[in-house]
Amino acid sequence: MNDAPPSSADRLADLFLVPARPPKGARKDTMDLIAKVAGGRLVRDLTFLPPNGAIDRRLRVPIAETNEGDIATIEAEVDGHMPAKRIGQKVLPHRVRLRDETGFLSITYFRGHEDMLMRMWPVGQKRLISGKITFYEGMRQMLHPDYVVDPTKGEAPPAVEPVYPMTQGLSGRMLSRAILGALDALPEAPEWLETSTVKARDWPDFRTALEHIHRPASPEDVAPESPFRTRLAYDELFARQCALRLRRAHRRKEPGRAVVGDERFTKLLLASLPYAPTGAQTRAVSEIYGDMAEPAPMLRLLQGDVGSGKTLVAALAMARAAEAGLQSALMAPTDILSRQHGATLQPLLEAAGVSMAVLTGRDKAKDRRAILDRLASGEIAVVVGTHALFQEDVRFHDLGLIVIDEQHRFGVSDRMRMVSKGFAPHVLVMSATPIPRTLALSIHGDMDLSVLDEKPPGRQPIATAAMPTTRLDEVIQGIADARMRGERAYWVCPLIEESEAIDLPAVIDRHKELQAYFGKGVEIVHGQMSAAARDAAMERFRTGESFLMVATTVIEVGVNVPEATIMVIENAERFGLAQLHQLRGRVGRGDKRGSCVLLWKPPLGEQAKERLDALRRNDDGFAIAEIDFRLRGAGDMLGTQQSGLPPFRLVSPEAHANMLGAADKEARLAVERDSDLASERGQAIRLALSLFGYAEAAELARSG
Repeated sequence: MNDAPPSSADRLADLFLVPARPPKGARKDTMDLIAKVAGGRLVRDLTFLPPNGAIDRRLRVPIAETNEGDIATIEAEVDGHMPAKRIGQKVLPHRVRLRDETGFLSITYFRGHEDMLMRMWPVGQKRLISGKITFYEGMRQMLHPDYVVDPTKGEAPPAVEPVYPMTQGLSGRMLSRAILGALDALPEAPEWLETSTVKARDWPDFRTALEHIHRPASPEDVAPESPFRTRLAYDELFARQCALRLRRAHRRKEPGRAVVGDERFTKLLLASLPYAPTGAQTRAVSEIYGDMAEPAPMLRLLQGDVGSGKTLVAALAMARAAEAGLQSALMAPTDILSRQHGATLQPLLEAAGVSMAVLTGRDKAKDRRAILDRLASGEIAVVVGTHALFQEDVRFHDLGLIVIDEQHRFGVSDRMRMVSKGFAPHVLVMSATPIPRTLALSIHGDMDLSVLDEKPPGRQPIATAAMPTTRLDEVIQGIADARMRGERAYWVCPLIEESEAIDLPAVIDRHKELQAYFGKGVEIVHGQMSAAARDAAMERFRTGESFLMVATTVIEVGVNVPEATIMVIENAERFGLAQLHQLRGRVGRGDKRGSCVLLWKPPLGEQAKERLDALRRNDDGFAIAEIDFRLRGAGDMLGTQQSGLPPFRLVSPEAHANMLGAADKEARLAVERDSDLASERGQAIRLALSLFGYAEAAELARSG
């Protein structure tokens, strides 16, 4: 970091990033409760907490014109009191009777001291009140009004009152006062967006947008689709994309080492294949070799559908590293997947003359020690493993390439821990979750992207049928027939909520029913089993000791079992298209054609029907991702935060994901024009980065 004096952007950021003052009359723990709701106690945190709705108090009507459930604001005279009293076991509330020229209204308090209520409601004086109208014994009443003010003093309830997320022990009034206090402390901010962007959308400036969501003139002002909230969401997307673009530009300047091979291993590997690589594989390998030949560390995302041949591409990259005398490590999220990768890679690397080993958390101490010694000496060129590879005693002779499978299962910190085990190693991350290319470029904007959009020869399309649960018996008979042919099947039960406990009864009940029907050979796998028990069940299924695997989706069912030909997905209407496609890809990996049954529970909604039909007609993961994007928006894809990025504060993925492409394009142009953020607009962008939690990206720009 350099010692340059603080810029105007830094000074402005300081005003946003100071602790917010407690509102007047706040208890000692109030700021702790506010910080819990707002995600922090800085001025920025409070002003970046968007309302989740608004109460409209603009309805000022005579008493007689109010209806059940109205939020009404009424000016009326205090007519009298009926103090609280006990009748037997029953305590009647304190009632205040109000009157205007049209009728009467009873104000009801179930708690409150009589003296205080008498002072608050002096008979003969007018009061302006706001709250919800209900009826009791045919009379209009208002329970504990939200506002009671004296109109002669010029007081009035807010015309439109924002409603914020709450936590126990914190009143909405106190939170609102704290937010408005923080808002009043905010300075004007310079414009970091292109003038043309703001004009084309008729947006207000940043400060005005914040003012309108916290002091709305109408309930529509706080809606996610309002110009005020939309402007703020775009700012947040723009800041994030600027941060990703700056990280990418900075990485390309980092010192690394060029890896150039002599093709002695890669030629042998290619010669051993029973088929030629697809055009997409050849293109991806060429892009990876090009990156590895650069003197800056590679960070590339290899995105490919199930069965598109990512493992071969990774093997060729590892063979290239071995040609340069460097070691490679492949990280997979589970022991089962590590061993599966090992089994797939071994014949490829063996044919090339490249030594490899698999290292997981369950290796015996003696075997583990032997692998570690061979790794440290450089005898092993490729190691495949789980999080066990991060451990301190895992040392490399010279680590030059890291391959990360299912990269969303590893955090950025995990990646950094592996990177620290070598000198600026190249990094290739792999994902089998197809997402539209524009979205991938935006979400993974700090990475270069290679896409495998072709299937290797020989992969047969999977026959897909959608059936109502009323045809369950036919499905079970189909599995019985497949068993007679020596085939195997998966039966997946839905993840209804993000809670294994809630789903457990469904998968256990289904397992019991299928076990009662078939007898032996029916396994169960779910997230509350120990890892060892899960592995043992999967191993019995893989070896053919059992033929039917009943499982929840929260576990990794991606083990390669060529004999598995049937995938039954229960309550398929609950799943996203991408997840259905992923599950479907687990079958039909051998020489027999696979089939997938999408069981749906009647009645089926129109959109669910369209989604299941789309899956039935299509087996291209990228085309399916585009359909999913069109039907459901990018909410799910964007809502699953990429590790290492702050959570969104003002972006609602469902409402604002359609702006991501535009925000990324604007960010790319801004960084290309001014990668040091030294211009006047660059200084403003630096402020935006600090406010939205990307200060480290602003420092990357400062350091060049």
